[in-house]
Amino acid sequence: MKISILTPSYNGARWLARAMDSVLSQELAPGDELEYLVLDGGSTDGSVQIAEARRGRLAALVSEKDAGPADALNKGFRRATGELIGWLNADDAYRPGALAKALAAAKAHPQAAFFFGQCRIVDEAGREIRGFPTRVKNACFPFSSRFLIQCINYVSQPSSWFRRSALQAAGGGLRTDFTAAWDYDLTLRLWKQGGGVRIAGEPLADFQWHPGSISGTHYERQFAEEWRAAAEDAGKYSPQAAIHWGVRHGIVACYRAMNRRR
Repeated sequence: MKISILTPSYNGARWLARAMDSVLSQELAPGDELEYLVLDGGSTDGSVQIAEARRGRLAALVSEKDAGPADALNKGFRRATGELIGWLNADDAYRPGALAKALAAAKAHPQAAFFFGQCRIVDEAGREIRGFPTRVKNACFPFSSRFLIQCINYVSQPSSWFRRSALQAAGGGLRTDFTAAWDYDLTLRLWKQGGGVRIAGEPLADFQWHPGSISGTHYERQFAEEWRAAAEDAGKYSPQAAIHWGVRHGIVACYRAMNRRR
């Protein structure tokens, strides 16, 4: 089975080598194949040179202006040929064995649309931080359902992958009218195409939190967009939308408190 991994990047040279090497160092089972695409938004900080140094192991390296990460990823989705697709942002990283476990789950559950596992939140030095949000997400895993995913976004994007056929059935791409929650909106749409399967075991990826990340600078907009996506999916006056509204404001309050302690 082929898995396509996309990395959107714009002036992410500070972390790009680590992200790319975490993809390229993955060991796959015999017969499985990695297709890796890097989608650069016209960086001027040396990112393209970092990617060029690994060009021989890439299926594609595109460097051109885009309208943001969602637009870049949509271009990548149109190029991807793998049965399974995922993306890894330039400031995140896969942990060893992540892709092999994703492929194994996809083979074991041929009707499922997407697959997800645990994800650590780390700082720029790779130290795990913000353990409470991670524990809340992990606590949701045993109760995974469409109802619950409409109430709270417990799927971490770096440690999730989906079938290309499910993506096409779900509309083929990410919403470009969202600033930050296009991954959650896609998860909701994918759920209708066969649901999600949890990959048990150790964390599969590291999500890096830093002041310049989307969740570091736009978290209030992110959770407002997540509520909007949930309300559109479940119904504005549904119990799920009401629960999500409370969850949204609770999470934003926690983020504000954590930021004040920094």
